[in-house]
Amino acid sequence: MRLNFKFLLISLCVTVALIIFATWANCGVGHGLVPKWPQHHGDGDNPFEQTEEIDCIINQEYAIGCRKEGEEVYLPFSFLQKYFDVYGSLNVVDGSRRFDWTHSYGKVNYPKGAYDPRGIFMYFENYNVEMRDRVKCISAIDGVPISTQWESQGYFYATQIAQFGLSHYSKNLTEPEPRRKMVEDGDREMATWVVPKGSSMNRTIDRVRPVAGAVLSFSTGKSFDTAVVLPMDHVLDLVLSIDVLLKPNSTICVTLQNRETQKLYHVYYILADLLIGVQDENIYYGIGLNSTGAWKHLTRDLFVDLQKGLPQYVSTDKRRKMRRTELKVIEISLLGNGSIDNLTLSTSEHISHFYDAAEWLIRHQDPSTGGWPIPVRRKLGSGFGELARGWYSAMAQGHAISLLARAYYHSKGDKRYLRAALDGLKLFRIPSYQGGVLATFLGKYAWYEEYPTTPHSFVLNGFIYSLLGLYDLNSTAPANQSNEAAVLFEQGMSSLKKMLLLYDTGSGTSYDLRHFTLGIAPNLARWDYHATHVNQLLLLATIDPDPLISQTAERWKNYMVGKRAPHN
Repeated sequence: MRLNFKFLLISLCVTVALIIFATWANCGVGHGLVPKWPQHHGDGDNPFEQTEEIDCIINQEYAIGCRKEGEEVYLPFSFLQKYFDVYGSLNVVDGSRRFDWTHSYGKVNYPKGAYDPRGIFMYFENYNVEMRDRVKCISAIDGVPISTQWESQGYFYATQIAQFGLSHYSKNLTEPEPRRKMVEDGDREMATWVVPKGSSMNRTIDRVRPVAGAVLSFSTGKSFDTAVVLPMDHVLDLVLSIDVLLKPNSTICVTLQNRETQKLYHVYYILADLLIGVQDENIYYGIGLNSTGAWKHLTRDLFVDLQKGLPQYVSTDKRRKMRRTELKVIEISLLGNGSIDNLTLSTSEHISHFYDAAEWLIRHQDPSTGGWPIPVRRKLGSGFGELARGWYSAMAQGHAISLLARAYYHSKGDKRYLRAALDGLKLFRIPSYQGGVLATFLGKYAWYEEYPTTPHSFVLNGFIYSLLGLYDLNSTAPANQSNEAAVLFEQGMSSLKKMLLLYDTGSGTSYDLRHFTLGIAPNLARWDYHATHVNQLLLLATIDPDPLISQTAERWKNYMVGKRAPHN
């Protein structure tokens, strides 16, 4: 009796444990937020039977190693990734390993409300243009990015410069007010500088500047042991703003230290027509020979200046991994002869960067065409004629107009920005074969070309960006000066609605229409470009209520998670 009772008790405990284990297993992934794909093992088969390595013959062309388990056959993800152009990674979540599969790497940014031509530009508050690999550096002469996208030595690219300005304008609207520390203004804030024997420093009134005020003037020898130095221990606020007047052979140097490795880096701003120079841990930026003896305002993100100048033996990945919080300013040195004022360190200076871009557009607009020429050759692809240096882009025009319209608004009516934006419309009326950006599809629908190629290419994302520029100007300019922008915008929107579905492949989108104009295979949009198409349409849907736009955006968004158009 005792033996039978003990046996029954043990059996009961084991049964309860098995039931609890089975219930726990089934309540894991299968009944959580993520549905579980059913696994089939066949009637009566043991689900824990031994697996079998087999060959899988792919389209009768080649074989790969697979694994059979019951009635299921498993293919390696490395094969699936290349075959279907999908993405995945092993991750640990809540202590458990899992595999995350994604159909695309693009990101959809839903508008937070109706598009405001005076507000953030699309989702550009997320852009960090200056840290792109294809940006060589931020010019200390002009304060705008230097592109290496199509030529390695670097050049000014209006599209990228406008994106730089628009991103900072948008960040200014979405980020907290920056923290600023005035370090030296020659009057109310006077730092404790170390002046070596034989060098001098004094604070005087400069009456030559438009607004007379106190400045700090310095005079040293030629060697750095004679420099006037400000020792510091300043973290986080790594954006330097300074008004500076340098005489020949004079330099400002900022010394940064990595707080973890204790490594020192020296960033120099010198009187030279130099984009960037690097010698070991010394990084040089030229502020322009024409700045000699003249006051110049500099706004420099020291973190960006260091990142772009890190020696070439430091890999790109390590540059990206360096964090802003790792750095601190430990010294500012003044060498030669000159004056400084309003030396400030801050967390950001977005509006200053925005106006640097706006002023560059004012200075570099072609007065006859109203355009911003692209100074490099461009070959869009086989079958297209090469674009010679000096070609114009509707995307560059649109981005520039979007920025200038905001500058006109933010400056409370500075007419220089309005005039430049209005002049930027000229190229929208000139056919691409005559040097403009206007193309016509089937002789009927007007299209503004990002790349004014022969034959026409009809790039979608650049066209929509040009429409946004037209809309921004129409909404911002005085009523008696906005008519042309309105007409061009409506003309473009009409063409977009007629042509939009030509870009739909049933599982993604085409980047352009070369399959129509060249009679070749479609140029499928990468997922990041496809996501841009979706984001642009979602934004346009807040401007134009036509259901074609919103419905197409929704369908294209579904393509990003593997959904496809139905077949016959």
